[in-house]
Amino acid sequence: MSLRLFIIFTCLCISGHAQTGKPEANINGIWKGKLVQNQGGCFPVYNIELQLQIAGSHITGYSYHFSDPTNYVKEDFEGSWDAKTKTATIDELKVITFQIPSDCIPCIKKYSLILHTEGVDEQLRGNWSGTTMDKRTACPPGTIVLNRVTKPDFKPDPKLPPALVQRKAELIKEIMVDTGNIKIDFYDNGQIDGDTISVYVNNFPSVSRRMLTAKPVTMNVRIDLKKTMQEVIMVGENMGSIPPNTALMIINAGEKRYQLYLKSDSTKNAMVRFIYQKPGG
Repeated sequence: MSLRLFIIFTCLCISGHAQTGKPEANINGIWKGKLVQNQGGCFPVYNIELQLQIAGSHITGYSYHFSDPTNYVKEDFEGSWDAKTKTATIDELKVITFQIPSDCIPCIKKYSLILHTEGVDEQLRGNWSGTTMDKRTACPPGTIVLNRVTKPDFKPDPKLPPALVQRKAELIKEIMVDTGNIKIDFYDNGQIDGDTISVYVNNFPSVSRRMLTAKPVTMNVRIDLKKTMQEVIMVGENMGSIPPNTALMIINAGEKRYQLYLKSDSTKNAMVRFIYQKPGG
């Protein structure tokens, strides 16, 4: 279904702040390098492989720490990517599996990384800190240097569907909200032609393969002080009978109401970013 040549934005109270722009870099993919640990660690230097997936500014993936094929730790992580400063902040969440010497304890780490580019060469460099898996002891911190590679040491284990990762997340609107509960309704924006969508909030599925009709596909987004920014991405699962896949998005955030038209095709998804701001702030 064709999209109008403009995006209609309606606010019944105070208008949201628009922000657009293309990301300056993309760090999706496999990164491998060396992790150096200060004195007191089990391995002063060992290998690390990060399998990064990004949609919008949110990072998910798996990390593999290993000295050799018989000594390794696998963990999953989340994080955020700032395209303007080329900075990635990554927090490992938990240990999935490990095989290391009995006198060693896996470390759950936090990374602060900066992307450096020289010609075709790309590196992520920075520092890390962490605590042991039992949360009793701080791990000796250190530094990390990663290079982008095409051949991983560990079989890639994707957490996100290709349609979310391989397409550009086009920022349609950035909206400041002063409520912790947001209701979103999706409709077909005109002639009902079989458009089907999935919706992700910070890379986690909220709506899966629902057809757009005259009746709303409804979802709710919660914002709290620990996660003040939420990114909602609409993925077009098909193009319907009249390409591209388009939707009318109605947002109710407290006393404010917004109306947006979203479009998704084989190269891009539509993203709306919500940022919590304290009332009167």
